[in-house]
Amino acid sequence: MMQMLQAGGLELLTDNQRPADPDNPRGYFEYEPVKSLARDNSWLLKAEGKAVKIISALLPYLPAQLTYRIILMKRPLKEVLASQQAMLKRLGRQGSTAGDQALGKIFDKQLADTERWLKQQAQIEVLTINYREAVRDPEAAARAVAQFVGLPLKVEDMARVVDPNLYRQRQR
Repeated sequence: MMQMLQAGGLELLTDNQRPADPDNPRGYFEYEPVKSLARDNSWLLKAEGKAVKIISALLPYLPAQLTYRIILMKRPLKEVLASQQAMLKRLGRQGSTAGDQALGKIFDKQLADTERWLKQQAQIEVLTINYREAVRDPEAAARAVAQFVGLPLKVEDMARVVDPNLYRQRQR
């Protein structure tokens, strides 16, 4: 999604501290201060008018006095876990000692809690994009995002950056 937003002409807030690698050959599009959002949100003013990647578990730490448009990417949890396992294996690191089933329950609950919280926030608009559908029909996803953002984004360019070959942990 961050690649799509950038291709569409939206400015991103990133710091390129985490370089591209075999797991994400086009990069991670992250901004390191996001990880500390629960303790320090002073960087948020730099994000005004820009797209910034925030994991769903940190969204409840967004200050209520600001307004937000959030694009919530949803991907089958089995695919997320498989992707994380492949990355950890490549790095020679071990992940959580909890099994995929236990992690899946934790992530499912966390996402459900976040989605419930989002519905209660008058200052937040949310567009949910299904990851699998965005890969299958990137032009439809790009049109939905452009309409949601309310800016004249380059929809064709957004759709063109989607590479189905990078969807490697696909669950059938």
